Amino acid sequence: MKKVKITVKRITEHKDLSAEYENPIEHACDMKIGDEFISVDGVKPEGFCDSAWESMEKFVKELANGGGNFFDGWMKNKYSAMISCNDGFRPVSFYLETVNDD
Repeated sequence: MKKVKITVKRITEHKDLSAEYENPIEHACDMKIGDEFISVDGVKPEGFCDSAWESMEKFVKELANGGGNFFDGWMKNKYSAMISCNDGFRPVSFYLETVNDD
């Protein structure tokens, strides 16, 4: 299996939706742009957000098993994916890519 690097690329916040629909939550997301995590053997990295992992797990596992080319050429690098977590109030975009051990 390959390692998969998960990099936080963008964090968006929909304050209007939060104000209208969400109960206040402390520390709803502690991710920062540029944060990096490594998944080994398709396993969720320690300390990684459970909700975000649910959104990307199948992509990480596919990449870890040497797969890729999602949706017939969606990504320029066929061994990568751009996935967002499922938080509708503050979605985080993650770049997933296989990495070598060297």
